Amino acid sequence: MEIKNAVALVTGANRGIGRELVHALLDAGVKKVYATARDINSLTATQALDPKRVVALQLDVTDRQRMAALPGDAGDVNLLVNNAGVLDFGGILDVPLDAVTRNFETNFYGKLLMARTFAPVIERNGGGAIVNMLSFVSLVSAPGLSGYNASKAAAWSMTLSLRASLAAKGIMVHGVFPTGVDTDMLAGVDVPKASPVDVARAIVSGLAENREDIFPDEMSTQVYAAWRQDHKAVEKQFAAM
Repeated sequence: MEIKNAVALVTGANRGIGRELVHALLDAGVKKVYATARDINSLTATQALDPKRVVALQLDVTDRQRMAALPGDAGDVNLLVNNAGVLDFGGILDVPLDAVTRNFETNFYGKLLMARTFAPVIERNGGGAIVNMLSFVSLVSAPGLSGYNASKAAAWSMTLSLRASLAAKGIMVHGVFPTGVDTDMLAGVDVPKASPVDVARAIVSGLAENREDIFPDEMSTQVYAAWRQDHKAVEKQFAAM
């Protein structure tokens, strides 16, 4: 996709990877970025990156009524970045079902509904792209993140369906599979973590290069190579975490 002069919308843009994605897109020359978050007041630092090109919008991706009205505020979008996500800890036999539901509402249904809402908008605007922020645990399971794993795996499957359904409409669909990233979501978790700045830049580079599957950090690239060679070995490696 030609990023220069594109009009993007980034969900969960108030911190972490989302804010850095806005920054990276601005550096790549987008015309405008709609930065969204549940609390519009939390977008002050994001909007300050470029007050002329960053438009702050309130959006909770689980709020279907607000989502349905969103194209009226952002009808010129041709690049949708589904970044918003939540993570709850717990094993598959004991994680509260409310937590599993919360993960699916944001990580799966939020992305699906945003895609359904904006695919017609992007098509009317001449085509473009949808980027779904997934995770390497879309491919394998870390037992302590069982609800999150499942929601991201479902989002990966949905991404494949979107790709098939939207190809004829001139809309590319990208999946992003990071491993650990140094954000608030993983604060206190002792695992190797990539910089959100580097991850965001890698995502924008992958988008510009039309890579459907983007592995935006060194560990995800290495683990994906191992997964392609012997996915059962990687499954067991993650199961031991």
